[in-house]
Amino acid sequence: MTPPVIGILGILLLFFLMFVLGTSVAFAMMISGFLGYLVILDINAAYSMLGTELWETLSSYGLTVIPLFVFMGQVAFRSGISKKLYDAAYAWFGMLKGGLAMSTIISCSAFSAICGSNSATAATMMSVVMPEMEKYKYNPILSTGSIACGSTLGVVIPPSIVLIVIGLSTGLSISKLFYGSIMAGLIVTLLFLVTIYILCIIYPSWAPKAASTSFSEKMRTLPGIIDMLILFTVVMAGLYFGVFTPVEAGAVGSAGAVILGIIRKSFSLKAFYASVADTLKISCMVISIVAGAVIFGKFLALTRIPFDVASWVSSLPLSNSLIIVTILLVCAIGGTFMDSLALLLIAIPVFYPVALSMGYDPIWFSIILTVVTTLGAVTPPVGATAYVVAGMSPYISLKDIFKGIAFFIPAYMICIAILMIFPKIITELPNLIH
Repeated sequence: MTPPVIGILGILLLFFLMFVLGTSVAFAMMISGFLGYLVILDINAAYSMLGTELWETLSSYGLTVIPLFVFMGQVAFRSGISKKLYDAAYAWFGMLKGGLAMSTIISCSAFSAICGSNSATAATMMSVVMPEMEKYKYNPILSTGSIACGSTLGVVIPPSIVLIVIGLSTGLSISKLFYGSIMAGLIVTLLFLVTIYILCIIYPSWAPKAASTSFSEKMRTLPGIIDMLILFTVVMAGLYFGVFTPVEAGAVGSAGAVILGIIRKSFSLKAFYASVADTLKISCMVISIVAGAVIFGKFLALTRIPFDVASWVSSLPLSNSLIIVTILLVCAIGGTFMDSLALLLIAIPVFYPVALSMGYDPIWFSIILTVVTTLGAVTPPVGATAYVVAGMSPYISLKDIFKGIAFFIPAYMICIAILMIFPKIITELPNLIH
């Protein structure tokens, strides 16, 4: 068999391990990559590759940034920052038609900026927001849809763990990826708010008005967002002005989150232990996926499939725009079956060279690919974030949750179209940094 044929069989084996046998993504990629290497070369080469790549990956200084940012998010989560964010958003927007749902989107975008986890944001907002929405008799379709989709913003808005891993796997500047994603995240957030406004016009009974608050009450909630602003500003400003590297930014952000929690007397020793435990779990999962992707990527490179695909796609009698749309469509479909991080780590070795060969900006391509795969976190049949929401609201059917999510999908599509038509929305800010 030729290497490309072996490569295709290796990809099929990967899907078989994941979807038929239920093997975790990380180990499925490791097994497929190792066996593929063994078949093409020999057992000694496979063992040598496995040992070398695992050591280089797990001992990489760059990976230190992952547990640091995860820990910062966990501390912020357990310090009650999410509750303060929601209280502030509710005070300012709660009295509007659909105001509670809008407050949820705003809170999710702000909290996910320092949390970076879809699942953590979804679980937090379900516990904080859902009781309020039930109190004001919000339709479950709107309430769960807004929570599930709002929680996906953590993948796009920095500091995103997914963006960090993309930077490590492609060699792109993590700082540039962070700054390139800011406008994309803001556009998606704004489109979600517009979606809620339109839904409330079409279905006015879905979102009764909440109690109004006075101007003084609104002002009293503003200190609640100071902690989030301090963390986000320190991290992003430090990266922008070159005061510290992404790894140092994670360390500063983590230390700042702990200090703020202690000053506010909202972070106990028990919360610290829980934050460390969850950080270890999440970091081990992410780093295992990265290691598996590196091994599988080495196997794909050996088969020359990424280079053959790049050459084949470049030779197609199609415009560059149609080729990019096809790539994004493939990733959007793949995102419905796989975790966004795992999908990106598999897709980037194949499609990243194609985008570069056609002259597309690598930062732009990485960000728009992230937005596309974010869809997978809420769309069936997997839709991991949707299942987190369903798990915390057993009295609401999964059908209603996915129905609510469906109303927000056009917002994703419009955002992707805007970013494709106006790529400078993504590239301008990173270029200023350079």
